[in-house]
Amino acid sequence: MQHEGESGGGLVSIRTIDIVVALIMAGIGVLVVIDSLRLGAGWAGDGPQSGYFPFYIGLFIIAASLGTIAIALFGRKQNRDAFVNSVQLRHVVRVLVPTAMFIALVGFTGIYVASALFIGASMRWLGRFRWPLIVLVSVAVPFTLFLLFEIWFLVPLPKGPLEDLLGY
Repeated sequence: MQHEGESGGGLVSIRTIDIVVALIMAGIGVLVVIDSLRLGAGWAGDGPQSGYFPFYIGLFIIAASLGTIAIALFGRKQNRDAFVNSVQLRHVVRVLVPTAMFIALVGFTGIYVASALFIGASMRWLGRFRWPLIVLVSVAVPFTLFLLFEIWFLVPLPKGPLEDLLGY
């Protein structure tokens, strides 16, 4: 179902996404099984070894993934509808790119400065808010979080040069 104003052909089918995600999950299951074997996935004299339960969970993940792949490839209802069209993907990217930049910035600027930049950029780019409101919110929210975590709860969060300059 398309919403008003959305157009653009499907970029990839639901069937393809099902297969790709199932392959990724099967890979994770294989890693779990391998690491469980490294830890010991058997039964020792005093009970199960460290990898016993994760081993079986890994096997379950692999089996479920293979089942998903089989259904996608050989099932009666092979869903070849579009998973996402170009307009929907653009909406996702408009949120994903600033979020990725925020995550990358936290290591360099600290969480408070990165949060201020993220909030301000998101308000401007996605919401088209006016600058006075953007400045107010993007400064007030990180400042409030600073007070809440650093001062009242005494929970240190990642800091950057600004906090060092201010003595925190």
